[in-house]
Amino acid sequence: MISRIVTGALPVLGIAWILDLPGRLGAVVITEQYLAVVLGLAVLAGLIARPLPGAWRWPDLALGLAAMGGWLWLAWNYEDWLLTAHLRGPEKWLPAVFAIAGMLEATRRHCGMVLAVLGAVFMAYGFWGWLAPGLFEGAYLKPARYLLYVYSDSNGVPGLVLNVAANQIMGFILFGVVLTAVGGSDAMTRLALSLMGHRRGGPAKVAILASSLFGTLSGSTVANVMSTGVVTIPMMKKAGFPARHAAAIEAVASNGGQIAPPVMGATAFVIAEFLQVGYGEVVVAAFLPALFYYYLLYRQVDRYAVAHGIEGEPRETLPRLRATLPGAWPLLAPLGVLIWFLFVLGYGPGKAALYSALAALALNLLRAPRETLSASFWAGILSDAGKTLVPVILVSAVAGVIIGTINVTGLGFALTLALGKIAAAGGLLALLMATAALAVILGVGMPTTGVYVVISVLLAPALIKAGVAEMSAHLFIFYFGLLSMLTPPVAIASYAAASIAGSDMWQTGVTGMKLAVTAYLLPFVFALNPALVWQGSWHEIAVSALSVAVAGFLLAEVLANRRAWGGGPWRLAVGVLALAIGGLTAVLPPASLPALICALASLPVAWLLTRVAGSGGRPSNRSLEEGRTT
Repeated sequence: MISRIVTGALPVLGIAWILDLPGRLGAVVITEQYLAVVLGLAVLAGLIARPLPGAWRWPDLALGLAAMGGWLWLAWNYEDWLLTAHLRGPEKWLPAVFAIAGMLEATRRHCGMVLAVLGAVFMAYGFWGWLAPGLFEGAYLKPARYLLYVYSDSNGVPGLVLNVAANQIMGFILFGVVLTAVGGSDAMTRLALSLMGHRRGGPAKVAILASSLFGTLSGSTVANVMSTGVVTIPMMKKAGFPARHAAAIEAVASNGGQIAPPVMGATAFVIAEFLQVGYGEVVVAAFLPALFYYYLLYRQVDRYAVAHGIEGEPRETLPRLRATLPGAWPLLAPLGVLIWFLFVLGYGPGKAALYSALAALALNLLRAPRETLSASFWAGILSDAGKTLVPVILVSAVAGVIIGTINVTGLGFALTLALGKIAAAGGLLALLMATAALAVILGVGMPTTGVYVVISVLLAPALIKAGVAEMSAHLFIFYFGLLSMLTPPVAIASYAAASIAGSDMWQTGVTGMKLAVTAYLLPFVFALNPALVWQGSWHEIAVSALSVAVAGFLLAEVLANRRAWGGGPWRLAVGVLALAIGGLTAVLPPASLPALICALASLPVAWLLTRVAGSGGRPSNRSLEEGRTT
């Protein structure tokens, strides 16, 4: 009961703050005070919602109340402490100990051991980093000074990331929960079935469309897999896809939802805050990479269906598009309102999402007034939103520990210098490869927003210093942080999908890596060629996009259609050709004549090879001749 009340209070508090109710009532509340209260509630909810094993519950409640008390103490005294920052007595640092200890324990229970240990390691570095050898020696800080910096400074826990989570991300979590409550998820599935279900390999294409739409709102790859996968994976298996293939398709499609505009799992707002650019600029930059991600996945599914004779579902068993569209208003109308508030009226993301949620509720009130006005309906929305918010708030708080430690100890400068030496020794490509490997490793077991925040703070400055455009650098890190969800041995998204499909987890992870090959290659392309993130002239963007599209087309042909290409030299040759086109796209200036020639020459090659593969056998002189004649 206590857990439900506390978790339900989180979205209520968020709504009041987003709508500026304190200001309207004449109360002066500093942002850091609001953040401390939100975090205190989230820590208490996190500890009592997932208690330690055993019959005793009072230790969880005691630690939760002590930790919440530490954060509420900060909120109560914040204004006074602004004037007495030089005083660091026990009345300040003792509550900080309980507040941070409870926060890390709640994070361990909700977000896994990796993130909690990472936060504890950075805390230890803050205290004893001055003893580290050589390049990684940190600045010496008195323990009380460091502890209070992390606890109360706007560059520490109550800082940028927690502010984004408690405002913008909170608004979108409420929007997603309301959308699900009024039937948006069901409408999404029906719409995907009516559009894609009858096509060859139809259930897999339904999974791609539904997961991409749901994933951009859910903010969690695993939640996306578990929500849409329970419907799409059995459909794919029934249609003829092997269990490991069905699970891998769902995992890759769900992970792509985090990089698909407009919402990008809410991480787009954090990227915008870090870069100090408009939210719309991040959405535009992410559009082409996300399009190519799904383009290659769709092509691979299509070619696999051709090679294995997997047909779509009979039309008579599927909902008709004309009949589905009127019933899709719970999805389409709120999304239209969201786009209107965001891009036409220019509202802030949190407020736009909240107004869109209110529009969805108003429409549902007209459709089902008794349901919408029931106490259980509202209690369910607040409870679900609160449960989703708790781990997001905790992740953002630990990110504040990491950011604060990096700022105050000088660790960021040391990491930038170390990666700069890699770039000097092996060039930019070596730096990108090292960054990609570190991002995949550090991203293991961490939620989406936490992956990006932690890794971008650590690694982005080195990439930017080496000459990578700011937007490209942050998207590069974001992509590879997310790829930890698909990369064995800890491919969390693939393993979650495998549990639904009943497939071997390792085989599912390997298959997912093959299906997501674009996601592993594309970041290198747009890091070296920022035209793919819309930083260049129209000519440069067009040439780069055309080259990458053809390279992806050929890669999908080779990876999926084994029956046509076999395992011999022809398949290898086409794969090398695809990689060569993609590589030239990255290294050639997009406005140059060689880049244009490469892009245009690749078109007839791709067309001819598709005709050859369509014959169903390995290329032969006869098939090549037929291709030329045609």
